[in-house]
Amino acid sequence: MYWLGRHRTLLLTLLVMIGGTLLCAAAAGHYAWRRALAAESGQVQRQLELYAQGLQQRIDRFGTLPQVLALDPDLRGALLQRPDAAARQRLNLKLQRANQVTRASTLTLVGRDGVAVAASNWDQASSNVGEDYSYRPYYRQALATGHGRFYGIGMTTGVPGYYLSQAIEEDGARIGVVVIKIELAALEQEWLTSPDVVLASDEHDVVFLANRDAWRYRLLRPLGAAERREMLDSRQYADRSLQPLRVRTGSVLDDGGRMVHLLDPVLPGEMLWQTLALPEEQWNLHLLHDAGAATSAGRSAAIGGGAAWLALGFLVLFIQQRRRLAAHRQRSRRELESVLKQHAQELRTAQDGVLQAAQQADSGLSRSLAHLPQGVVVIDNEQKLVAWNARYLELFRFPGGLIRVGRPIEEIFRYNARRGLLGPGPIDEAIERRLNHLRSGRPHMRESEKDDGTVLEIRGNPLPDGGFVTSYADITAYKNTARELRSLADALEHRVAERTRDLDEARREAERANRYKSRFVASAVHDLLQPLNAARMFVSVLRGKLQGDARELSEHVDAALAAQDAILNSLLDISRLESGALQTHVRAFALSPLLETLAREFGLAADSRGLKLHWVDTRAVVVSDEALLRRILQNFLSNALRYTPRGRVLIGCRRDAGQLRIEVHDQGPGIPESLQSEIFEEFRRLDDGVDQERGAGLGLAIVERIGRLLGHPIRLRSTLGRGSVFSVSLPLGEAADVVIAPAPAVAPVLDSGDDSPLRHCRVWSIDDDPRVCAATRALLERWGCEVELADGPQAALEIASAFNVPQLLLLDVRMGQWHGPDLYEQLCGLWNARPPVILVTAERDDALKAHAAESGWGFLSKPVRPPALRALMTQLLLRHRR
Repeated sequence: MYWLGRHRTLLLTLLVMIGGTLLCAAAAGHYAWRRALAAESGQVQRQLELYAQGLQQRIDRFGTLPQVLALDPDLRGALLQRPDAAARQRLNLKLQRANQVTRASTLTLVGRDGVAVAASNWDQASSNVGEDYSYRPYYRQALATGHGRFYGIGMTTGVPGYYLSQAIEEDGARIGVVVIKIELAALEQEWLTSPDVVLASDEHDVVFLANRDAWRYRLLRPLGAAERREMLDSRQYADRSLQPLRVRTGSVLDDGGRMVHLLDPVLPGEMLWQTLALPEEQWNLHLLHDAGAATSAGRSAAIGGGAAWLALGFLVLFIQQRRRLAAHRQRSRRELESVLKQHAQELRTAQDGVLQAAQQADSGLSRSLAHLPQGVVVIDNEQKLVAWNARYLELFRFPGGLIRVGRPIEEIFRYNARRGLLGPGPIDEAIERRLNHLRSGRPHMRESEKDDGTVLEIRGNPLPDGGFVTSYADITAYKNTARELRSLADALEHRVAERTRDLDEARREAERANRYKSRFVASAVHDLLQPLNAARMFVSVLRGKLQGDARELSEHVDAALAAQDAILNSLLDISRLESGALQTHVRAFALSPLLETLAREFGLAADSRGLKLHWVDTRAVVVSDEALLRRILQNFLSNALRYTPRGRVLIGCRRDAGQLRIEVHDQGPGIPESLQSEIFEEFRRLDDGVDQERGAGLGLAIVERIGRLLGHPIRLRSTLGRGSVFSVSLPLGEAADVVIAPAPAVAPVLDSGDDSPLRHCRVWSIDDDPRVCAATRALLERWGCEVELADGPQAALEIASAFNVPQLLLLDVRMGQWHGPDLYEQLCGLWNARPPVILVTAERDDALKAHAAESGWGFLSKPVRPPALRALMTQLLLRHRR
C-alpha cells in the first residue's frame, strides 16, 4: 500500500508538471500573440490613416476647380449658344491652359444633352470633344444635385480616374456640366514602397486601386444583379474582368481587424487585414500586413512560459524535499525537547506580559490625535518625542521599538536619512539644518516626495512651552490631478497652436489663389488688348477711306470695339482692385466741379434718350480720390440712364453725421429686394433695361470694390415701380486743405494740312505683334508720316545707328523677353541721341506711368484712340523742337 501510494503521488506530480507546462505555454503564447497583434494592428491603422490623408489631399487639391470654372462666362456662353469652330477652339485652349496650371488629367465641358463641347485634350487622338457622356453618373449627379463624383475608366482614353463634376447654371436652370478627371496612378506608385498590400475599394466593394497588379479589379463580395446592371450602364470598369477575391477569415480583433488566409491571389502565412472607411467618397481603404512577427513573439512567449512553469515546479519539489528532511530531524528530537519547550513557553508568556505592561505604561500614542487624517508628531522643548498618532507610523513605516516617548528627534532624523528620505548631500548637514529650524521656533510648510511617489505636505508650528508639532498630509492624489490638468492644458494649447497654423496656411493658400487669379486676368486682358488695338487702328484708317453707308458701318464697328475695350478695362480694374495694385491719391477737393462735369457729360446722353438730368450744386469739400470717385458716380449715372424709360434722373448731396452722401435717383422699374445684393457681383445684369447696348455687368462690381478700397460705404434703396437710389458716403474736408492743381497743357488742334508737324515726320514703331505694327504703319502713313520701321525689338536693334535716328518713337512695353524702357536705353546708345518716345502699352501700372511722366515720355494705354495718339505725337514734336 505504501509503495502504491508513493507511485501514485509521483504520477500525479508528473501530470501536474506536464499539464502546467502546456497550459502556461499556451496562455503565455496566446497573451503575447494578442499583445503583439494589437500593437501591429494599431500601427497598421495609423499607416492606413496616412494613406487616406494622402488620397484625400490629392482629391481636395482639385475639389474647388470645377466650382471656379462653372462661374466662367465663356463656358456659360458656349452652353447657352452653340459655339462656332473658332469659339470652340478658344474654349479648348482655355481648358488646356487651366489644365496645365492645375496639373489635372483632363478638363471637359459637357452640354445639357451630355455631349462634350470642349476639352483640354482636344489635340490628342483620344479627345473628349463630341463624345456623349450622358450615361456617366457624374453627369447625371451634377444635373440632379449640382455636383457629382465618380471613379471609372475613361471610354475615350482608356485611362482610369476620379471624376469631379459641377453643374453650370443660368437663371436657376442647369445648362451643362464642367468635369475634371484626376488620375490616381501616381498614388499607386507611392504605395509600391510599402511591403504591405494596399487596396482601395468603391461602394460596390470593387478594388480599383492597388499597389500590386494581381489585386486590381477584384471583388471583395459577390455583386447583386442591380449592382452589375448599374456598372454596365455606366461602363464604370469598361471591359475589365472582375474576379472574386478568395479569402478565409480567422479571428477578429477588438479594433475590427481580421486575421485572414489569402487563397486567390495567394499570400503565404496569416495576414492582418485592416479597413478604413472614406465616407465622403464612399470608399474603403484596406491594408494587408504580414502577421509573422506577432506569431514569432507568441512562440517565444510560449517557450518562456513553459520554462517558467518547469522552473517553478522544480523549485516547489526542492522546497518540499527540504521540508521532509527537516521534519524527519525534528521528529527525532521532539520527544526529548517537549519538556524543555513547555518550560520555555511559560517563560516566554511571562516575558510578553511584562513587555506589554511596560509598553502600555510608556506609550506616546495619543487618543486625541488618532482621528486626524494627517500624520502628527509632537516634541518637547528638549527636542524629544512626546506624542504621535498611528497615521505618522503608517506613513514612515518605522520598525517596532524605534518610536517611543523620550526618544530624541535627532535619532529619528538619522534613521530617515539612512533611508534616503532627507534628500541628497551630507547626512550630518541635513540633520543639523532641521534641528536648527526646530530650535528657531519658526512655522514652516514644504512638500516632500518619497521614492515610492508619495508626496507629503509638511507643516510645522511651535508650541507655547517651546515644543514643536509637525503634521504630514498625503497630497499625492491632489498632485496627480494637478499634473493631469497641466497635461490637459498643454494638450489644448498644442491643439490651438496647430489649429492656428492650419488657419494661417489656409489664409496663405487663399492669398496665393487670389494672386494667381489676378495675374491670370491681367495677362489675359493684356493678350486680348493687342489684337483689339490693331483692330481699332485699322478701323480708323478704313473710316478715312469710306463714304456714306460704308463709313457709317465702320463707325458701328468702332463703337463695338470701344464697348469691348470698356469691358476689358473693367476686368483689368477688378483684377487690380482685388490684388491691391491700384494706387489711391486721397486728398481734399471741392465737389462742385466734379458734379458739374458729370452733369454736362451725361446731360447730352440723357437728352438723346428723351430724359432729363438734374443736379444740385454744392459748396462741400470732401476727402477722397477724385478719379476713383468719378468712376463710382459715372457708373451710378450710366445705370440710371440705362434703366429709366422716361422721366428724370437726379444727382445731389446730403449731409449725414459729419459725412456727405452723394445720391443718384432714377425713375426706373426698381430692383427686387432678393437681387439687391447680387447686382454688385461680377456679370450680374437686370434684364429690363431700356438701353439697347446692355452692359457687361461689371460696373457695380467695380463700384463696390472701389468703395471698399476707399472706405466709402455704398448703399442702395429701391422700390418696385418707382425707382432706385444709389449712394456713396465719404468724409467731409476743410476748404483750407484744398490744393489747386495746375491746369493741364492743351495740345494744339492741327489739321492734316502741310503745316502739321506730322507731315514727313520720321517715325519708328516697335511692337512684338505684327498686326499692331501693320495697323500703326497704315495709320501713321495716312497722317503723312514716314514710317521707317514698324517691326519687333530685334529688327530695331539690328538696323539702329547714328545715321537713322527717328524724330519720334512709338514703343510697346511688354514684348516677350524685352522690356520697353530698357530697349529704349539700348537704342539710344546705338543712335547717340534720345528722340522723344511714346509708350503704347496694355499695362495698367501706375509706377510705369509715373516713370514716363518723370522722364518726359508720352504714355498711352491700349487700345489706342487715334485722335489721342495724334494729339500726343503733335504735342511731343512741338515740345522737342523748342
